[in-house]
Amino acid sequence: MPASTTPADAGKPRILYLSRSDISAVGGDRCDLYLQALANALVLHAEGRTIQPLKPYLRVHGKEGHIADRIIAMPAHVGEGPGISGLKWVGSKHDNPERVGLERASAVTVLNDPATNYPIAILEGGLISAWRTAAVTILAARHLARNGFTDVALIGCGVIGTAQITALLQQFGHVSTVHLYDWRREAADALVARITAEYPKITVTVADSAEQAVRAADLIVPCTVTDQPYIEAGWLKRGAFLSNVSIMDVHKDVFLTADKVVVDDWEQSNREKKIINQLVLEGKFSRERLHAELGEILAGSRPGRETDDEVIVLNPMGMAVEDIACAAEVYRRALGEGVGTWLDLY
Repeated sequence: MPASTTPADAGKPRILYLSRSDISAVGGDRCDLYLQALANALVLHAEGRTIQPLKPYLRVHGKEGHIADRIIAMPAHVGEGPGISGLKWVGSKHDNPERVGLERASAVTVLNDPATNYPIAILEGGLISAWRTAAVTILAARHLARNGFTDVALIGCGVIGTAQITALLQQFGHVSTVHLYDWRREAADALVARITAEYPKITVTVADSAEQAVRAADLIVPCTVTDQPYIEAGWLKRGAFLSNVSIMDVHKDVFLTADKVVVDDWEQSNREKKIINQLVLEGKFSRERLHAELGEILAGSRPGRETDDEVIVLNPMGMAVEDIACAAEVYRRALGEGVGTWLDLY
């Protein structure tokens, strides 16, 4: 955890502001920076050694609004000793790209020094969110994907999806083919150009449908803003690993027929009428039917993949402990490298 800057040791309260470019400057635009901090946080969480209240959703238009139109408050405390506390405040409007030319999601993360509870840093949160989400898939794939998997499918080629596929190509040199699908063909084509420029030996195809992409892949990552499931259990070939990043994409039968279902946090997954919560309310799924939380697998207390033909689903809701642990690592590196802008609190 980073050294603190408190009223006592700095003379007056100050906050380090880190923009997206500052975060990139210390390595925050790759998943490498986040992997160890994230793994540590997930293990601590699985062992009950973090504090993470259930995140509230602010939906201005209530049930009438789009499922991706919300602002979420994500508080947590993570780390041994004094550790670090913080909050990610993340907003989303599904039509931002088309309506105003902005990314769908935006965020800021505030870090607080537990010794005083004073804020010590404010970080742009969108870049960290994208890469910590990608890093979760990477950590999970190391334990849940079939060894030597070659074909990856990405459904949704926006900011989150781009980070996911880039991280997978950075971390797994045995990937040979990427299957892309986005209802906006121009988004898929743009990502094809980016991947082929950086990885000329990778075969990249744009599928005619989500089904075509999913059926071809060993590892599937949906990154969409859909509020209606479309991925069916019959699309998944034996041995497939599905990292269900955007949560609402898979039909109920995927969870009911998978050999193993893994979540990052059971309480977070079983709420807000998401698919798992719907199944619980229907009496078709339960904590007992869950294979594990991801932190348990990383800690070695639960097994990951055990056979090549298992179909495994990860349902990563996204946790505040992940954001705070990753933001803390960015903050620590920024302090060490003298990056960022100091702001007086008073």
